[in-house]
Amino acid sequence: MDNDILLKIEGLRACVDDKEILKGIDLTVRCGETHVVMGPNGAGKSTLSSVLAGKPKYTVTEGKITFMGRDLLAMTPEERSWAGIFLSFQYPVEIPGVSITNFMKTAVNSRRKAAGEDPLSAAEFLKLMREKMALVQMKPEFAKREVNVGFSGGEKKRNEIFQMAMLDPVLSILDETDSGLDVDALRIVAEGVNTLKTPQKATIVITHYQRLLDYIVPDIVHVLKDGRIVRTAGRELVDQIEEHGYDSIA
Repeated sequence: MDNDILLKIEGLRACVDDKEILKGIDLTVRCGETHVVMGPNGAGKSTLSSVLAGKPKYTVTEGKITFMGRDLLAMTPEERSWAGIFLSFQYPVEIPGVSITNFMKTAVNSRRKAAGEDPLSAAEFLKLMREKMALVQMKPEFAKREVNVGFSGGEKKRNEIFQMAMLDPVLSILDETDSGLDVDALRIVAEGVNTLKTPQKATIVITHYQRLLDYIVPDIVHVLKDGRIVRTAGRELVDQIEEHGYDSIA
């Protein structure tokens, strides 16, 4: 396998409750690339992200996924996270009784432990958290709030990008992170994503809206319909969808 390949999906088929959703996905993501997966509702976009994250509800029936040379399907969800995969949820969950500070400290140090590193000291952690909160324009007082409890839609999505910045993943999967965002929140979230991009990392953006791609410029665009990738091209594919809709994509 090429050294710059982070993720390789081959012949992936997956089902939920015995209903097949993914019907043969092939996808290769290399270091430094931003991939966009677009498609109508029900095409299988969120199923793809859920399979990559290892959600137990989804059953892989065929195919293989390799992440940084490892068999991803043999890894638990926790192992996938420790290895550098991050999933931003379409509908972020609320965690009453748990502050953002405690939640992130546990997550960051858990990943460090898995990598054989010492936990961050309290001072080191707070310094890191202040830096990353500033990146996504989160107010410092949010650190004391319970995770996503009472947050607006935009605040929840911004909090997810903050979590991504804290965990510093190798592969970020953004599952319709633009859903429900106003223009200002969309811009801030996109700026955070763009700032975190490096030649060693990659991002998969899952969306069916063109507007996010005014801020996050993709290298490769895929159209997913009925569980299959039916077209792969560059940024021009987004313009075609915007003008003619998904029915124009065979």
